[in-house]
Amino acid sequence: MPAAPSSTTVAGLVTALVGFLSSFAVVLTGLRAVGATPGQAASGLVVLSMAMGVATVLLAQRTRMPITVAWSTPGAALLATASAPSWEVAVGAFVLVGALVLLTAAWPRLGSAIGAIPPVLAQAMLAGVLVPLCLQPVRSALEMPWLVVPVVLVWAVLLRFSPRWAVPAAFAVTLGIIGWLAWRDGGVDAAALVPVLEWTTPALGSTAVIGLALPLFLVTMASQNVPGMAVLAAYGYRAPWRSAMAVTGAGTLLGAPFGGHAINLAAISAALAAGPEADPDPSRRYLAARTAGLTYVGFALVSAAVAALVVTAPAGFVAAAAGLALWPVLAASLSGALARPEDRIPVVATILVAISGVTVGGIGSAFWSLVVGLAFWAWYRPQPAVAPA
Repeated sequence: MPAAPSSTTVAGLVTALVGFLSSFAVVLTGLRAVGATPGQAASGLVVLSMAMGVATVLLAQRTRMPITVAWSTPGAALLATASAPSWEVAVGAFVLVGALVLLTAAWPRLGSAIGAIPPVLAQAMLAGVLVPLCLQPVRSALEMPWLVVPVVLVWAVLLRFSPRWAVPAAFAVTLGIIGWLAWRDGGVDAAALVPVLEWTTPALGSTAVIGLALPLFLVTMASQNVPGMAVLAAYGYRAPWRSAMAVTGAGTLLGAPFGGHAINLAAISAALAAGPEADPDPSRRYLAARTAGLTYVGFALVSAAVAALVVTAPAGFVAAAAGLALWPVLAASLSGALARPEDRIPVVATILVAISGVTVGGIGSAFWSLVVGLAFWAWYRPQPAVAPA
């Protein structure tokens, strides 16, 4: 009889499956929203899968820690509600994000400056950015209930009995429905199934720097890298900050011209490889992360086929599945942002400006929400009482 797969191998496969299936639609939705063609979005999915796979293997093997890398799901959600003058400008913003992450590795003061931004305001900005996309399942369920309701039911049932698999299963059902529709309507162009990397020459401008790159950088750092380090610390691992930022920054920078918006430390899926379920021996759990990285590289080979299938879906259907996947993220962001009563006025101001979608001077609402939130934070938040002399 063949030997059963080890627990580290199973944990690594589960980590990669959950990481990919839980958010690939969010990534495709975000890239298309800032101007990518179907081919450019497919290229972005391929290069992101490859970059996070290689980065995971490199960090896990070098540190002997279960460090896993993921694409920036909150960043993709931000893109889905943002706007860019052109795809070239969006790619320029991706390049700048990679450079800023690298600068964080080389210059610790930049990390300290990011840490000076109240975490509740970063959570509030993310919550406001997520709301429009999280509303999509509600709208689409009314417009195409025969497609969306089965996906919602699968998600809801598994969320009750097996939360880890709720979102992956919902996306599997989504892909199954899309595949059936594509087969009914004549299938998918075979040429689109082959993974191809499409180069885009980046363009930089003030709108890319302020309106897209800075919010994307802040969301990636505050919602992925910092929590990712915290998850590893909770399991007893002190991951090297500079090495992790150098690898993910370089991966983002190299992948950006091919459509990759950002890679970072995994946060939600990090526990799958770092926890005791991966292996009772903490010194062996890095093998689970390495398996996850190799699996991501394998997913890169089929990413183009997934993207080609998604393109054939009815308008709004994939966005509905993506929004459904972000409901737990929205809940966590709101919970963290509104935890303390004294923070709530600045937090609510940040959320409302982010939801509004306003654009001022070509700069989107994500940036202005932080500006308004910081202003309210400085003005309205109660100051600590000064003890009498």
